Amino acid sequence: MKRMGMIFRAKANKALDRAEDPRETLDYSYQKQLELLQKVRRGVADVATSRKRLELQLNQLQGQSTKLEDQGRKALALGREDLAREALSRRAALQQQVTDLETQHQTLQGEEEKLTLAAQRLQAKVDAFRTRKETIKATYTAAQAQTRIGEAFSGISEEMGDVGMAIQRAEDKTAQLQARAGAIDELLASGALDDQSGMATKDDIAAELDRISGGTDVELELQRMKAELAGGSPQQAIEGGKTDESQQSRTQHKFDKQ
Repeated sequence: MKRMGMIFRAKANKALDRAEDPRETLDYSYQKQLELLQKVRRGVADVATSRKRLELQLNQLQGQSTKLEDQGRKALALGREDLAREALSRRAALQQQVTDLETQHQTLQGEEEKLTLAAQRLQAKVDAFRTRKETIKATYTAAQAQTRIGEAFSGISEEMGDVGMAIQRAEDKTAQLQARAGAIDELLASGALDDQSGMATKDDIAAELDRISGGTDVELELQRMKAELAGGSPQQAIEGGKTDESQQSRTQHKFDKQ
């Protein structure tokens, strides 16, 4: 169970790490610091308000003490020692309250100074964090953009590689087809490859006719040369050649029938 829990926490942590945006985290931390700074400032304001209230009370008590002192003087001047004693007694009670309020005032004043100094230090830290936050965010954004550009170029490079391979394959197939077509033409021209469409018979007949025609021309030329050597005319040699050719044709035809 521990192992399963560890695996689950590891996968959850990895998923959270992928989902986390450092810029959002920094902004959230900065917001929390601002909230804390605001609380400290409110504390300083509350202490200052309490201090001011004590000062008002002190001023009021001091005014009453001064008034009782004056009344005691006047009563004593009029021979009313009893009234003078009462005025001084009341003044003594007020003076004790003034002493207590002055002690509280000093305490609040000290707290106010501490909170003010803490607020100033916290303000400096928040300002420094804000500057660092913006720097980190700008750097992260630039790195993210650079990564996306690199990935885009990588994708383009892979795609161009595929295109280049496709072009090479097309060129290879084209060269292969051209070589095959040239070989077939050579085989057809040499007669080594028969034409199954019926054109082979026509080509054989044409070849036979060409052979007979060529043989006839040779015979005629031979007869002409014989006539010239015998002193006859070339026309007679040709006609004689034709007669001999007809005789040979009839003989061959008779032989074929037999």
